[in-house]
Amino acid sequence: MSSSLKGKLALITGCSGGIGSTTAKLLAQHGCSIAVHHSGEHSKAKADALVAELVKNDGVKAAAFQADLRQFDAAKKLYDEVIAKLGNPDILFANHGATFTAIGPAGDIRDILPAEFEATWRLNAGAHYYLAHLCVPYMAEQKWGRVIFTSSLGAVTGGVVGPHYASSKSAIFGLIRWLSLRYSKDGICSNALVPWLIEDTNIVQKANLPPEVGAAIPVGRLGRSDEVASVVLMLVQNSYMTNKIITVDGGLTGGTL
Repeated sequence: MSSSLKGKLALITGCSGGIGSTTAKLLAQHGCSIAVHHSGEHSKAKADALVAELVKNDGVKAAAFQADLRQFDAAKKLYDEVIAKLGNPDILFANHGATFTAIGPAGDIRDILPAEFEATWRLNAGAHYYLAHLCVPYMAEQKWGRVIFTSSLGAVTGGVVGPHYASSKSAIFGLIRWLSLRYSKDGICSNALVPWLIEDTNIVQKANLPPEVGAAIPVGRLGRSDEVASVVLMLVQNSYMTNKIITVDGGLTGGTL
């Protein structure tokens, strides 16, 4: 085992999906215990199977936790349950999110009502903030922590979903900027990922994209969850990299933001 993370605990939201589960497996291979979040009964079997696989790694603890992160009370309950069962998270990988109604780049803004706009922000940005609000104080006390948020290329380009989704994902950038400026001296590195068209994620699988979409990406194909997970591992192990928005998109855009 190289670059051991033994003794660390990662809370990974959206952990039953492609990026979340693959990242959990990779961190566990390096000795990191995992709090596996999933959103409901439809994902419980995947979460339980993942936990069973994770604990096969020597010294690794893991447990599954269900929470509907559209509600702040549920996020607090998740945090409390993780602490009670596994301890305080050293790593927060907020990887959850949803598109809600898709109106596309040519849609009518009137089709996204204020209530849906607010609900989208609460899940895609508010829950990220609140989980950091809960987890960061312990990290600061320990003088070591990692905060990693998953955004979307739609936050950069406006995307193909709608203004509610694009703006909620871009809000993550501001959160990362502030967290990094405030807490870097406390040993906490804060960064965001911007993945694009990762083939083994629910969103891409449901989209049933034609082959020419992948061919239009400079590397000539869609991305894989293990390629995103390797970036997360690098960010967890690196104590000098913070305040970065990292695109994982096969070369579609240039550099970090």
